Amino acid sequence: MTDHTTGSVHTEIEQIIAALEHGKYKRVRKMLHQMHHAKIAGLLEVLDPEQRLAVWQQVDSGHEARILAHLNPALGRHLVSESGDHASHQEEEAESEESSAATQIREVRGALAQGKLKRVGKILRDMHPAKAAGLLESLPPKERIAAWGMVEADRAGKVLTYLHGESCAALALEMDHEDLVIAAERLDLDDLVDLIQALPDENGQQLMRATYGRRREKLESMLSYPEDSAGGLMNADQIVVRPDVRLATVLGYLRLIKSLPVQTDMLMVVDRKGIYQGVLRLSALVTAKPEFKVAEVMETELPVIAVTTSSDEVARLFQDHDLLSAPVVDENGLLLGRITVDDVVDLIRESSDRAMMHMAGLDEEADMFAPVLTSSRRRAVWLGINLVTAFLAAWVIGLFQTTLERVVALAVLMPIVASMGGIAGSQTLTLVIRGMALGQVGGSNARALLGKEIGIALLNGLLWAVVVALLAVAWFGDWQIGGVIGAAILINLLFAALAGLVVPMVLDRMGIDPALAGGVILTTVTDVIGFFAFLGLASIVL
Repeated sequence: MTDHTTGSVHTEIEQIIAALEHGKYKRVRKMLHQMHHAKIAGLLEVLDPEQRLAVWQQVDSGHEARILAHLNPALGRHLVSESGDHASHQEEEAESEESSAATQIREVRGALAQGKLKRVGKILRDMHPAKAAGLLESLPPKERIAAWGMVEADRAGKVLTYLHGESCAALALEMDHEDLVIAAERLDLDDLVDLIQALPDENGQQLMRATYGRRREKLESMLSYPEDSAGGLMNADQIVVRPDVRLATVLGYLRLIKSLPVQTDMLMVVDRKGIYQGVLRLSALVTAKPEFKVAEVMETELPVIAVTTSSDEVARLFQDHDLLSAPVVDENGLLLGRITVDDVVDLIRESSDRAMMHMAGLDEEADMFAPVLTSSRRRAVWLGINLVTAFLAAWVIGLFQTTLERVVALAVLMPIVASMGGIAGSQTLTLVIRGMALGQVGGSNARALLGKEIGIALLNGLLWAVVVALLAVAWFGDWQIGGVIGAAILINLLFAALAGLVVPMVLDRMGIDPALAGGVILTTVTDVIGFFAFLGLASIVL
């Protein structure tokens, strides 16, 4: 019996040490949670100092006193003093006064460097899941994994939903399968859908298989729709009532279920077949007479979102109608779920991030600390495209090599023409892309918008052509050079306005994101037209 017990202890020690070496802190905490306090104390006494301190960092703070009671007093005092698991009074004051992201990153990295993992756990525990996710993505990979190990299992799922694609998948795969399943069970269905879509197919299927019953059916239904559609955004947690039920009955039902889904401002009204009829606002429910029926106070004018509606159109509907939530129906009017404003806010933020990253040829889901080779490969394509456009502009300049050799002033003034055209074109391009995103720009009003932009370009072109021409004359003392650069600027600004409108619309027709490729094409157009106009006119006039 003693030999068996000794062998069991040695096995547990080996398992804990192996888990520590691989950064599996959640597994260590789970094993410690299943052990008696005296057994943990015995384990601590046989480990070497470094391992002992690492294990102590995973001991639940609520069990520390009981474990210390079984430890040698000197060893206990040493563990408490060396672990640094409690912040000093001064540190607590500083934390309350200075809680910027940079400060929190510095605190976490410092605690990780000193092996004070409990301190890391406390910092992450006191943060909103979104802020915790942002902090984790700000850490290099090894430190990120160590910090992730200190996130409690019951919060891990929510933190995962705020991480970008690559970071989410990498940290989720660091978890034991059963811990990942437990974390997934605590998520709302729409968040679980996002998590499954971020994971590799095999791991996503494992989470699917771990979901049962009605929840599994709803999950499969939501996953069947594209991510960028209303079906991909919706949640199936709505509360439904019948139109012929009295308000008193509805109130009794709500008291029975005790809690409402988040962002619930209305109840969905459906008939016996589940066909959407309208909504019952909570404000109407609590202010109308209890003997009224739902049909007497429900609203039927609220916008209904078809399940195939694009996510951009969903965002516009929420903006135009100031919605907090909206019903989602299929082609037969069957109520499928609802979309809430928090999901729309996330959608708008992600769209903004995507547009900003795409302008630089980057992927918004990419990990900021992705491996060097991976990041280099991604950026190489974009750099290659820009190189081609640069050679095109250089080729145009090369056509006028003789003119440049004869009049050196042209080489000095040439960048001004391209720069003015690039800025003017970018203004129009940004305006048009924004208008397209809001549904304000299309084929029906493109000609009117083009007329307006050409008018602006003409006025600005004349103004700045005169200014630059006068400066060129004052600099080089040659009226011909002044006239050439003034005319070139006017021509380039007019073409920049035209390109700023036409390029994004053509790209959109081709199914290419204008925010991704519009800037590169526009820059190429303004450079080529600017150089050609300036040097071509110079060849004729000078």
